[in-house]
Amino acid sequence: MEIEKRKTIKDLSLEFSVQLVDLATKLSTKKSVLNINQLVRSGTAIGAMVREAQGAESRRDFIHKMKIAFKEAEETEYWLLLIGRKNALKEIEALKDQILQIQKMLSKIISTSIANDKKPQ
Repeated sequence: MEIEKRKTIKDLSLEFSVQLVDLATKLSTKKSVLNINQLVRSGTAIGAMVREAQGAESRRDFIHKMKIAFKEAEETEYWLLLIGRKNALKEIEALKDQILQIQKMLSKIISTSIANDKKPQ
């Protein structure tokens, strides 16, 4: 039996983006869709900022980019909550669970990075 490796924030954010685009495609056929484009923009920006942080020029640059990713996750959660009130779909509930996991992971990455940045080198 192979042990599943722990997923990284890069993996989680990419999987989340793919599922979000699938949901947007499904919802685009409904007339009651509220700002689905904004949901997709903020949701896919998370992974883009995480990837950009990987090439950061300094630890502070890394922290800054991760903070932007966290802000995008907060916005995405808002849109999921709003759209979820108008569209009761199991995919939305699953995405809400995933965004909370992403937020927790980003928060931990940011706090650890800040703590490491304060240590003398």
